[in-house]
Amino acid sequence: MSAIHYDVIVIGTGPGGASLAQKLARTGKRILMIERGDYLKRSPSNWDSQTVFVDGAYQAKETWYGADGRAFHPGLHYFVGGNSKVYGAALFRLREADFEEVLHSDGISPAWPLKYKDFEPYYAEAEKLFHVHGARGEDPNEPPASGPYPHPPVSHEPRIQELSDHLASDGLHPFHLPLGILLDEREGRVAPTSICIRCDAFDGFPCLLNGKADAQVMCVDPALANYPNLSLLTNAYVAKLETNASGRTVNAVHVDRNGAREIYSADIVVVACGALSSALLLLRSASDAHPNGLANGSGQVGRNYMRHNQSVLMALLRKPNETVFQKTLAVSDFYFRSDDWDYPLGMIQMCATSHADQIRGESLPSWLDWLPEMPFDVMARHSMDFWLSSEDLPRPENRIYYDGDRVMLDVVENNMEAHRRLRKKLEQIIGRAGAHPVLLERSLYFGKNIPISGTAHQAGTARFGADPATSALDLDCRAHEVDNLYLSDASFFPSIGAVNPTLTIVANALRVADIIAGRLGA
Repeated sequence: MSAIHYDVIVIGTGPGGASLAQKLARTGKRILMIERGDYLKRSPSNWDSQTVFVDGAYQAKETWYGADGRAFHPGLHYFVGGNSKVYGAALFRLREADFEEVLHSDGISPAWPLKYKDFEPYYAEAEKLFHVHGARGEDPNEPPASGPYPHPPVSHEPRIQELSDHLASDGLHPFHLPLGILLDEREGRVAPTSICIRCDAFDGFPCLLNGKADAQVMCVDPALANYPNLSLLTNAYVAKLETNASGRTVNAVHVDRNGAREIYSADIVVVACGALSSALLLLRSASDAHPNGLANGSGQVGRNYMRHNQSVLMALLRKPNETVFQKTLAVSDFYFRSDDWDYPLGMIQMCATSHADQIRGESLPSWLDWLPEMPFDVMARHSMDFWLSSEDLPRPENRIYYDGDRVMLDVVENNMEAHRRLRKKLEQIIGRAGAHPVLLERSLYFGKNIPISGTAHQAGTARFGADPATSALDLDCRAHEVDNLYLSDASFFPSIGAVNPTLTIVANALRVADIIAGRLGA
């Protein structure tokens, strides 16, 4: 079977693959994007919390296994746009110090081989591409930037502004969360022509109106409309990558589509399936030239998996919280240290509003016995919701691999003392703000089990570095051992910091696009 040839093939249409593909499309080169899923169908159920969270209707149906043999469904979403179709669109830059070695109570977060200054121009480009709203100068730990955010911050509703004022009076520095959103506000009100309407179905929901700045809306669709040299193949699962006899060049991309095997080839192949799925593709592409998996002479592919230590927590307030669009505020005061601990704790940010169906689906803890038979809809109306992220450290033993045909994900939690302390800080500050000082874990948001199936912030598995013995990729995110193979998702991260990784994925993808364009002579 002869292969259909392109200049560039990009596997995966999430933020990493889509950002790179839309930028390379401007070169006029013939580019093919391959996506294992299809477009996410737009319907009223996109905004139904029972469908999204309790039923998990948009989550991948495949079964993976923990190291103990326990089966689970990974929190992955196979659609054009990847996991960004349901992400919260919080688009942070890593802190400048995150690129350096950082000491934690549980070990070392390693330094990156490139530094913040190498990424800053691409962060600015990424913020423009993903329509980021924010305000420079509010976040006490933000890194230096070459210019303002492209769009003004998303305004706080009255109850969140009240919380922000209280936190400020408490000595903290709350700031407007940087959000990728197609929102036009005028004096705090949604403009009649705004795509986003500030509804209560944003964080974790697909957007029925395409008002969320996801990879499909911002990259794939505009690029396909504007560049006839760019093509998209959907419902196409890449089974393996084949190399020539020397193992130095990928010369065939084997795709299963509509029950048949198709073969494509390209001068440059870019893998951007997400850190977990990219590692799996490399591992199942083992050959005589690459017996341990493609580009895995170092043995690092699949290892050093990171996903943040995360909690979504619901506080119950004495008075109702009438906020509709709640995800507008963050606190970074404890990012690197606190008044009673010299190690990093992490980031606190608002999460989308709880819905009655979500609360009903949770395993409610015994502390709720103090509630006088409070109905779930009343509980939701009295709730305020927070997302906590702390850094987990790259450990070789935290990895994804195959055991025969079974996908195994081995995750051992680390650095959890930082997360416990961050949660305690939140309990203290919201207690002073009038909330019940014990927080309810909203585990449904992550698929009920964060450590094993909570894969929203997946990173690592193919780290970049100068030494082929300890890294899978070079500083250009090209495989050390394969001349025409690049990765452009969060696989390359040596560490993950404690902020959402998407903006860094996009920034790096834009950087790699420039490298590939130069190589193609464009």
